[in-house]
Amino acid sequence: MAEYFYGVMRKGPSKRSGKRLPDHPRGKPSIGRIARLLVGQSYGFIRLPDDREIFFHRGDVQEGTTFNDLDIGDHVTFELLEDAVSGARALRVARHTRRR
Repeated sequence: MAEYFYGVMRKGPSKRSGKRLPDHPRGKPSIGRIARLLVGQSYGFIRLPDDREIFFHRGDVQEGTTFNDLDIGDHVTFELLEDAVSGARALRVARHTRRR
């Protein structure tokens, strides 16, 4: 019985469809600056060059960058995910190192 249960639970995408869903949503590569940080609530906003502000959560920060080390004004790279239901969101946020 356990083999049957685990076999059903591990089932992957249908072989008939031939399509595989992406593991994580992908957004448009973008760059911006940290506009606001609400450290106690674990989220912040990134200002785009067009002055629009985009939400990001501490869980959206990439490895190598920590949420608590970000400061207002820091340049960051991220993937901009436009969502018709919940609005735009920044994914995979990382501090941008500027070349000199």
